[in-house]
Amino acid sequence: MKNFIVGLIVTFNFFTAIAQTDSTITPSPVIVSDSVSSPQTPMQPAVVKSNRPDTIRRIVPVMKITEYQLKPAVDIPVIAVGTGWSLYAFTKIYSKGASTVEQIERLKKTDVNAFDRKFIYAYSDNYDRVSYYPFYAAIPMPFVFFLTGDRMRQDYWKLSCLYWEAMAVTGLFGTGGTYFVDRYRPYAYSSETPMEKRISQNAKNSFYAGHVEVVATSTFFMAKVYADYYPETEMKYVYYGIAAAATGVTAYLRLYGGQHFPSDVLLGTTMGTLTGILVPQFHKQRVLKKADMSLLPYMNDESKGVYFAYRF
Repeated sequence: MKNFIVGLIVTFNFFTAIAQTDSTITPSPVIVSDSVSSPQTPMQPAVVKSNRPDTIRRIVPVMKITEYQLKPAVDIPVIAVGTGWSLYAFTKIYSKGASTVEQIERLKKTDVNAFDRKFIYAYSDNYDRVSYYPFYAAIPMPFVFFLTGDRMRQDYWKLSCLYWEAMAVTGLFGTGGTYFVDRYRPYAYSSETPMEKRISQNAKNSFYAGHVEVVATSTFFMAKVYADYYPETEMKYVYYGIAAAATGVTAYLRLYGGQHFPSDVLLGTTMGTLTGILVPQFHKQRVLKKADMSLLPYMNDESKGVYFAYRF
């Protein structure tokens, strides 16, 4: 009983000290005893020998806990299916076949729902071209972003894998919408758009805003990861603001370039934002060092057992 009380007190002090350190990365396992503490290999039991009979010999197994944990049984199939489908669908959604002039001339603005009807714009080459800048920049950006902080950098490959999964999910739903739904782009309804552009097969790919979805997935993924790895800094709000701005600019360009209706843009924004945030969230570890209650094994000359620690 005496050993249990002593161990409880020491463990409580130990966790109080941990609470004042970085909230994301814990130190290597250490041996807590009446001798000098020394680092040990993670999760490898060690015993400090002493000639004193009352020496408390115990191990506090402090794991290196990162924010996310991969789940191969789920992640690998999701990545494989999402990536495979996206590659396949891309070969189909851009080869649907052109429309005839008669089909285009039968299109009426009144056929478009009231919510989208007010945003029927002619094709704009400038808006279309500029909208590809954030799109192409957003795709590789996280791979560079993960290198900018020590905490993220040591989990670089794990974060890269999670980002690939997020983009696979985005591709799965984004290309799926375009593959199964033929919806004419707004510019197809405008007489100001050249007929050659209106009858092109790409004019059928309005549903839904893929550029917006990709930018939202990428930028909100980065913001979410930064917020989880650096919860103590106010910069996380800045990154969320940047993500919202980048997504909003892309949505604006696609909307006023005659590429998508507002409903397409809203759906793309929603899907991309949710994917960018929820994929990391679903991989967050549930057992963290900052938990209020912990159970730790202990060992001394007389007995073995576990410590129960509660941090106030």
